[in-house]
Amino acid sequence: MGNVMVIPARRQVGNNVKRSEKPKLRVAAYCRVSTDSDEQATSYDAQIEHYTEYISKNPDWTLAGIFADDGITGTNTKKREEFNRMIDECMAGNIDMIITKSISRFARNTLDCLKYIRQLKEKNIPVFFEKESINTMDSKGEVLLTIMASLAQQESQSLSQNVKLGLQYRYQQGHVQVNHNRFLGYTKDADGHLVIDPDQAEIVRRIYREYLEGSSMDKIAAGLEADGILTGAGKTKWHTSTINKILRNEKYIGDALLQKTYTTDFLTKKRIKNNGIVPQYYVEGDHEAIIPKDIFLLVQEELVRRRRVHTSKSGKRHCYSCKHCFAQIVFCGECGEFYRRVHWNNRGCKSIVWRCCSRLDNTGHSCRSRTVNESLLEQTAIDAINQVLCKKDDFLKTLQANITTVIKQGDNLSPEVIDTRLRELQKELLKKANQKDDYDAIADEILRLRDMRKQSEVDSVIKDEQMKQINDLQDFIRSQPTTITEFDEVLIRRLIAKITVFADHFAVKFRSGITIRV
Repeated sequence: MGNVMVIPARRQVGNNVKRSEKPKLRVAAYCRVSTDSDEQATSYDAQIEHYTEYISKNPDWTLAGIFADDGITGTNTKKREEFNRMIDECMAGNIDMIITKSISRFARNTLDCLKYIRQLKEKNIPVFFEKESINTMDSKGEVLLTIMASLAQQESQSLSQNVKLGLQYRYQQGHVQVNHNRFLGYTKDADGHLVIDPDQAEIVRRIYREYLEGSSMDKIAAGLEADGILTGAGKTKWHTSTINKILRNEKYIGDALLQKTYTTDFLTKKRIKNNGIVPQYYVEGDHEAIIPKDIFLLVQEELVRRRRVHTSKSGKRHCYSCKHCFAQIVFCGECGEFYRRVHWNNRGCKSIVWRCCSRLDNTGHSCRSRTVNESLLEQTAIDAINQVLCKKDDFLKTLQANITTVIKQGDNLSPEVIDTRLRELQKELLKKANQKDDYDAIADEILRLRDMRKQSEVDSVIKDEQMKQINDLQDFIRSQPTTITEFDEVLIRRLIAKITVFADHFAVKFRSGITIRV
């Protein structure tokens, strides 16, 4: 057996290229600062200066670039643009070595850390962590790295939990945090409190007003764009989703619902809608309101009404339409279907008529309802209004009786009684939560009372709206000296709720509850 000579392994540094061809290692540095405070910004600049000098002093190294992410979280790499660019440069063979301050600067996510270290090792590219004195090309490097990266992840998780607890405490105290930069209608004062921006507030009021007047979200958005009005984010394009959010945002009545969303994973930072998984906190009267509460609740009712799909006897579903003042208020007296607007062209003679949907859609249900010319519908509405005006005294007495009926409608529990009980239960809930006791029963009772309070408010608004409709017709009757002669679409939207077409007459129902036969 011949002599055996052991040739010791030599550590491979950088890409496998002959030293004569590449006498110097191309070394890059990675820096990261996780906050945007002045102190940390100084640290960020200091790191760049440090590594520039550090790499330049080594005669065997040449600077391959300093990659720095300022103010980006380390728990995942998705938003760290410079980090990702550095990895791409390594994969392209433009970097031979990486230097960084510590594992936590490189990545606080164990999986991410090991993933990139192993990718770089396959390219013979070491990463040197100054604080821990770990070189990933050493035999013990990955073992130490796994332990240190895991500790870094635990530190990040602990920090995330502390932040979460801090937020929860602030929520319990009713401290509201709002990004006012994209919040139409408000700005902040020197103390960080929300204050109304008068010009923007008028835009918000316009949106609420037009929606209650019958305009669709598309129409409102188009009108704002036509007038050159910018969104809260400063954009010229208005989306219906933006209008929808404004109409649903409780902050416009001075309140704030906290913790609408929550973070599911401290690594991904993914936030999802809170459907009761974690507590929510409703703060009343936090700031000055732009929209009165009764108007806001009416809008919420209208949002529900427009989403509600009308299903006819034939099973056909009809969605809300606001294109014409007669749309979805004209019904067939025979089958109960909507009447739809139709353009007729009979031997060159054009006309606009309204026909029962059962006859138009061939639903299989026999309906012999008549076709109504639009001009006849307009005259019917005028005649109904004039009947009321011709008998002012009689109808004013009827309307006054309707007001008395509405006033007598009682509630089970007043909002004040519910609020008192809610405050008691909330104190009890916080006490049990701090003692880690079971508080499901109390939480259920709070939710039940909150629903009751909300329903009580809705009932109150409905009652107020009924009173308003009755008073509106009373005011119109008193202020109108003579009968009307011309069709007024705005007046129809204001006064009339429903027109039912029968074979020999129409039944016109006013919003105040009065029905007139024409």
